[in-house]
Amino acid sequence: MDSSDRALVDRFLDMLAAEAGASPNTLAAYRNDLEKAAEDLGGELGKADRDSLGTLGAKWAGLAASTVARRSSALRRFYRFLVDDDLRKDDPGSALPKPKLQRPLPRVLGEAQVESIFAAAGDKAASGEPLAQRNLALLELLYGSGLRASEVISLPRGAVRPGQPFLILRGKGSKERLVPISSRAEAAVKAWLESVPASSPWLFPGGKNHISRMRLFQLVREMAADAGIAPERISPHVLRHAFATHLLSGGADLRVLQALLGHADIATTQIYTHVDAARLVQLVNERHPLADRSR
Repeated sequence: MDSSDRALVDRFLDMLAAEAGASPNTLAAYRNDLEKAAEDLGGELGKADRDSLGTLGAKWAGLAASTVARRSSALRRFYRFLVDDDLRKDDPGSALPKPKLQRPLPRVLGEAQVESIFAAAGDKAASGEPLAQRNLALLELLYGSGLRASEVISLPRGAVRPGQPFLILRGKGSKERLVPISSRAEAAVKAWLESVPASSPWLFPGGKNHISRMRLFQLVREMAADAGIAPERISPHVLRHAFATHLLSGGADLRVLQALLGHADIATTQIYTHVDAARLVQLVNERHPLADRSR
């Protein structure tokens, strides 16, 4: 990417940060996609025309449909920005590939499997070993509160307050939401806090910062292995999915679930209705006005 294109990308990312409140992770993802697209366009990103963009479909043929869709989306937004800011006259974005995506259903653990992970983690934490207590606190917040990996690792030291059954979290897109904190999670965090250095601003410190997402991923898989569950079946996001699906199974309203998860669009939350189809059938049979009428 030449200096002129890099300057355009920097301006675009500054706009996303200032006007859309994009997080550092989102900005890094946009930059990566635009840099890779620039390579595929022979270094001509800002000046690329429809014919140039039309060649990307063949060049991206070996990529996953989701990757192609993400890169195309990043480029479309980039070119709209250039036009809006009078940095170019035309918008060639309509020539970009438009793969058809079928959204995959999330992987979900059964309630019994989650209980077995908690049992194994609880047994270790009962020994008083600090890192085992940390792991149990992480588990309680991931499954008990449905936090994203990036949200739980960056919690400040005083995020969970004694006697307060919720915390105010600044999550994806810098949007604030209320997150429920169970008494179990509060107790687990309290036990772990005794081992957190007083100088640490983070609830889960690691090195000079908080623990990384990769480290959290490893810890979750280790806890699954301790419970006899195949590590490849679990991740922090799978625990978040389990939180959502099990709440829906228990009768939670979809709008409430949307608020708890911090989804901007309820369409994102609705995927859990596909996961828990059996529960939906039961609700229709039990609650529909015609359910009791004989055929």
